[in-house]
Amino acid sequence: MTISSPWGTRMHCARWFGLLMAAGLLGACATPTSYDYTAFKQNRPASLLVLPPVSNATDIKASPAMLAQATLPLAESGYYVVPVTLVDETFKQNGLTTPDDIHEVAPQKLREIFGADAAVYLRITRYGTTYAVISSETTVAAEARVVDLRTGQLLWEGKAMASSRESEGSNQGGLVGLLVKAVVNQIIGTTTDASFNYAGIASQRLLGARQPNGLLYGPRSPNYQKD
Repeated sequence: MTISSPWGTRMHCARWFGLLMAAGLLGACATPTSYDYTAFKQNRPASLLVLPPVSNATDIKASPAMLAQATLPLAESGYYVVPVTLVDETFKQNGLTTPDDIHEVAPQKLREIFGADAAVYLRITRYGTTYAVISSETTVAAEARVVDLRTGQLLWEGKAMASSRESEGSNQGGLVGLLVKAVVNQIIGTTTDASFNYAGIASQRLLGARQPNGLLYGPRSPNYQKD
């Protein structure tokens, strides 16, 4: 008959506990990778051309909603932004009416037409309100690239998201309460285009210079070259 030792069991448990603690400490000490701003600092764009966003979402309002709110965080960050209405009319006069076609225009050609230092290429990956039995969520997610129009070099890229789940607290009404809340949120989200507001939040997070690994401040900001 084999007799197990309680001491051996305790030693085994202690060893595993030590390994778990070490793994936890390593995870806690890990820090996000800092963005490499070398190319951005070498070029230091002062004026930006915001192109109409390409959208992967099914809602046709996604692109104009994001475009309408993309210039504010850039201007607040210290950049001159070419007026959106001027950009839109110029593209229409040249037969370009879809974001996909506009994104295919060569950077040097955009520079020749608009005179901007760099262009902001936006892509919307999520936009709208979804309903899943006992929950309803409005989400806007987007990606951005800043490309130097003189050289075609990528200067910066990032992504951001905003969701209604961020502000939702716990529900005390049980299953029925959750169902009612989900239906109400779905109706409000689709009839009032709640996504528009979240597009504004996502734009701030994506294009605001105050965000971690976000854009650097432009020359019109008092924080220029201090970041």
